Amino acid sequence: MTISYELGNSLYINLTNRCSNACDFCLRSKAARPKQPENWVSSDDLIGTDKLWLEREPSVDEIIADLKKRDIKKYDEVVFCGFGEPFIRFDECKEVAKWLKAQGVTVRVNTNGQANLIHNRDVTAEMKGLFDIVSISLNNKNAKEYNEICKSRFGEKAYDALLEFGKKCALAGIETVFTVVDLLPEEDIRRCEQIAKANGGRLRVRKYINA
Repeated sequence: MTISYELGNSLYINLTNRCSNACDFCLRSKAARPKQPENWVSSDDLIGTDKLWLEREPSVDEIIADLKKRDIKKYDEVVFCGFGEPFIRFDECKEVAKWLKAQGVTVRVNTNGQANLIHNRDVTAEMKGLFDIVSISLNNKNAKEYNEICKSRFGEKAYDALLEFGKKCALAGIETVFTVVDLLPEEDIRRCEQIAKANGGRLRVRKYINA
């Protein structure tokens, strides 16, 4: 079971397969996976490998034990990002992030921004001091077009929720980055830049990874 993996000078934590989205461009939608579209996820930086598919979700103790095997301070950052949406396991993320911050490392989470919908509460205040950077998959310029490609189980309301989530993260002092893949037309990317800025963040255009 692969709990952590390296990419560049960052260390990534893989803690769930589950997701509230079924994104068309997700790596897993192109791969031979169990037919569980409700578990598909859009991932910002993930390199596809069968080893990342979890047969079960690791416990907090297992995750920390895995991290202790590494020279944790050599990485530029530690990132919650795997095949699934990390904040489906929000409480576990918090516990691991608390341990990571005690080690003096920078902590980022790659998320679809739907944590408040998933947990039926505003979780952003609980993130302060634990997560230095939040990277939110914006993916498109409005709710209708977002849901056409991301297919959230929350429908179109997921889009406004992720914008509100980003705004609250920024107000909590967390560096907030919205992301889109470079498949969008240039005019749509410019509009997404405006949306990101209006909601307290900046836009990062990430390269599409073709599985």
